[in-house]
Amino acid sequence: MASERDSSLSRPLSDLVEELLDHEGPLPIVAAGDPVLRQPAEPFDGQLDAGLLARFVAALRATMHAAPGVGLAAPQVGVPLRLAVIEDPAPVSEEVRLARGRVPQPFRVLVNPSYEGVGSGRPAFFEGCLSVPGWQAVVERHAQVRLRALDERGREVDEVFSGWPARIVQHETDHLDGTLYLDRAELRSLASNQAMAELWSQPTPERAAAVLGFSLPG
Repeated sequence: MASERDSSLSRPLSDLVEELLDHEGPLPIVAAGDPVLRQPAEPFDGQLDAGLLARFVAALRATMHAAPGVGLAAPQVGVPLRLAVIEDPAPVSEEVRLARGRVPQPFRVLVNPSYEGVGSGRPAFFEGCLSVPGWQAVVERHAQVRLRALDERGREVDEVFSGWPARIVQHETDHLDGTLYLDRAELRSLASNQAMAELWSQPTPERAAAVLGFSLPG
């Protein structure tokens, strides 16, 4: 017997998006365990006309802001389409900025993105996910990536991202491949948001690694 989710995923994506946009307010974010987060998203190839795409992008941005988060992929709202948005005002201290390379990232739409690592640097930091609410874990990722994508107007993007923006690009593009950050995480580092606030709010995870018993790169 097909589940309600299976039935929704077999519908035209335009119908699914129209139904989502019929409701006011932020879109509902699906949580880990939903099959849509574990399948490769369908490449964008005109499934949404220009008007519907613009409305969907606006809804993704509003949902990202409301969560709040710094990135959101279409599968996270139940739409298996290779599309994500990113934006980070980076309201952090100078110490955090220097340690993590977290600098402001303007609003960007990533259509059919892919990335490859640049160089050998692979720092590890705590990160979280709107589809895994309440938890964070340390993830080792490329310090720099080359992103290839299209923007919402179909223009080619070929750009190198560094620091925290590179981490955001990797995290959101992974969503489009059916990968969650937990698949790449050091599981001994897994911490609740409360533990993060009380114990592990340092700019780097060295203290957490020493106390919780996991290794960091290098």
